[in-house]
Amino acid sequence: MKKLLAALLLTATSMTASAQPAVDTHLAAAKKAEGTDFPGTIARLCIVPDAPVGGGTGAAATPRPIPDRSTWYAEPARMFDNLYWVGTRIHSAWALQTSGGIILIDTLYNYAVEPEIVDGLKKLGLNPATIKYVIITHAHGDHDEGARLLQDRYGSHVVMGAPDWDLIEKNPNMPGGVPKRDMVGEDGQKITLGETSITLVTTPGHTLGTLSMIFTVKDHGRPVTIAYSGGTAFNFQKDTARYDTYIASQKKMADAAKAAGATVIMSNHSEFDDAWNRSRLVRLRHAGEPHPYDVGADAVQRYFTMTGECALAMREKLVQH
Repeated sequence: MKKLLAALLLTATSMTASAQPAVDTHLAAAKKAEGTDFPGTIARLCIVPDAPVGGGTGAAATPRPIPDRSTWYAEPARMFDNLYWVGTRIHSAWALQTSGGIILIDTLYNYAVEPEIVDGLKKLGLNPATIKYVIITHAHGDHDEGARLLQDRYGSHVVMGAPDWDLIEKNPNMPGGVPKRDMVGEDGQKITLGETSITLVTTPGHTLGTLSMIFTVKDHGRPVTIAYSGGTAFNFQKDTARYDTYIASQKKMADAAKAAGATVIMSNHSEFDDAWNRSRLVRLRHAGEPHPYDVGADAVQRYFTMTGECALAMREKLVQH
């Protein structure tokens, strides 16, 4: 798989080498930063940047058939001592257990919130009624459609960036229902529950209200800091200003991750961080083996270099055309 992706990237690079040397330079820089650590992300951003990635805009949701359960359902997993994965094979939701209850990150499509999050937490021995905060990384259906159910059933506070609150409120027919406007996530804000805090980092680009995060979990009692990227793909209106916004956000998140000493990079799509496979690998982990998610501080920095360089390449293509 990695050899195939490398060949595809080489082909994409060679096609632009003579006519678009700046694009070639950024693609090469992205590949150097990726090494062999993030094949899904570099393929999605540098090779097929215009391919659809679920969810739509929240403001333009249309009726859709519910896919067969066998194509998306995944068993929940305890990923770290106090962090649980309750996502589908494609999209992720995460439950951070604290002494004061649960902070949930993202809520999946509305058809998946009950079997994956509500029932998944119960399978893990956790009580979904203790979900106190729900942080929505961005207003696309694959991440926000379960929010209304959790808000209505458990009284969970919903946190979202202001531009994305505006976005979903334009869509009264949002599957699962539009959550009532609650907490507006702001840059540097800490969502604290019990002894645990998540620091929000506003990273507009994927959507204008995208929220990324920095937080610490435990791995067999050892603190591990996570950089959580809230929005990745370039499925937005193509203009140089929007790419500039995205690029600045990647630098901002890299700086935040470096300052925090983050050694784990997470996303809300298995395509980008291999969550589904890692949820199974962690069950096979033996004592003393490294955690499947703990890639090291250097790799986390290279991840954001890669995403930024891919964005620079696509921006350059746009300018040249």
